[in-house]
Formats: sequence, structure tokens, C-alpha cells
Amino acid sequence: MDLRGAVALVTGGNGGLGQRICHALAKEGVHIAVMYAKSRDQAEGVARELSSGFQINAAAFACDITDGAAVERLVGDVTKHFGRLDILVNDAAYNKAIPFTDLDGLTLDEWDKIMSVNLTGPMRLIKAVAPVMKTQGNGRIVNIASGAGLSPTGSSIAYAVSKAGLIHLTRCMAVGLAPETLVNCVAPGLLEGTRATANLKSEQIERASAASVLKKPADKDDCADMVVTMCRTETMTGQTVVIDAGRVFH
Repeated sequence: MDLRGAVALVTGGNGGLGQRICHALAKEGVHIAVMYAKSRDQAEGVARELSSGFQINAAAFACDITDGAAVERLVGDVTKHFGRLDILVNDAAYNKAIPFTDLDGLTLDEWDKIMSVNLTGPMRLIKAVAPVMKTQGNGRIVNIASGAGLSPTGSSIAYAVSKAGLIHLTRCMAVGLAPETLVNCVAPGLLEGTRATANLKSEQIERASAASVLKKPADKDDCADMVVTMCRTETMTGQTVVIDAGRVFH
């Protein structure tokens, strides 16, 4: 797909990885809808930086992706503002560090919150953008999962399961939305400088880095560049690419 002039909705676009994704897409001439949950000032700052730095149209949009009506409004507002919607990047996520052995700490409330944001939220967004992309005859969806979705690791059982579900949702949606819309997934390992990492204990961060072949965290720019590749491709769909410095092989 020709990216210049395309419009991308990036959820969690004001986060550590989300900002890198926004910049990588804007560099290719993509107009950006920066979606945020709470940090309005930060998201608007990202939009201003993108507009001035890359001479593209960028704007911030608030949305609670656990609210179906809010998601529908978001997609409507973005489409109205930009005139079209070509790309959805599902980067928004939530986690909480709960040891796998602490089943009492993994309450159903915590389970429901993680699933609602990490799995049901992307599903809501995909269902909302699918008709728009089908009508346009072309679309790209990129889900941001985690290496934890491919191995029993990560901040909690709920987080790992939610990301495993997102990886399989990618495969299923690739079938369901073909041929107009291509759906792929990036599964990063540990990333420094993100909200998700900020929620982890220092020993978890150290363990994750030490367990990789390269003995270091994954690179946010590598992840962002892969998102761009998945938006540009004409033949890749239903695939998950792991970027984790050599920790999970699949």
C-alpha cells in the first residue's frame, strides 16, 4: 500500500512505543490520529510534534477502548476529521505485575481489566474500522502483542493469555477481513521506556534482559519499523513477527 497520504489511527499513540510508531509512519507521509486514554496534554504534544516535524496532519483523540460506544464515536470522529481511515495500530495495553504463582493476587477483577483492554479493546476497534476499510477497498491493521503471548512469561498470567489471544485474533481476522484488509502483529519482548515496563518490578526487567540471546531489551525503533513494513505490504497477512533480542523463537 502506498503510505503517503494514508491515515493511521494509533491507539496508545502517546506511549513509549506508540510515539515511535507514530513517528515512523509520519516519516512515510502518513497522517496520524493519536489516540489516548487519559494523557491529553501529552497526546496533543505528540500530534503537534508530528505535524511540525513531518508536515502531515496529526490530531489527538480521547477514547476508552473498553467502551463500545466510545470506540464507535472515535472511528467516526477520525474518519470525519481526515476523510478516510487506512491503518489501525492496536498499541494500547494494560498490565500489572502479578507472579504466576500468586493465584490469589490474580483476582477476577484484574483478569477482566487486562482482558478488556488488551484483547476485547482491539476486537472492538477492528470491528469498528472493518466496514470503513472494506468500503475503501484497502486497509491495514497491525496489532501489538508481546513475546509473553508465545511463552508462559510476562508480568502476569492474564497478560500472557491476553497477548496470546491477540496473536490468534490476528490470524482469525486476517481470514475474516481478506482480501481488502491485511492484518498482522508485532510481538515485542521487554521494551525500556514504556508504561508497561514502568509497571514491572526491577527484578523482572533484569530477568527478561538476561534471558535473551543478545542480553538486552528489544528495540522500539525496530518494532516501529516493522509496523511500517506491515502497513506497506501487499502479500503478508495473519503473521506475527517477534522482536525480543532473541528470547522467544517460534
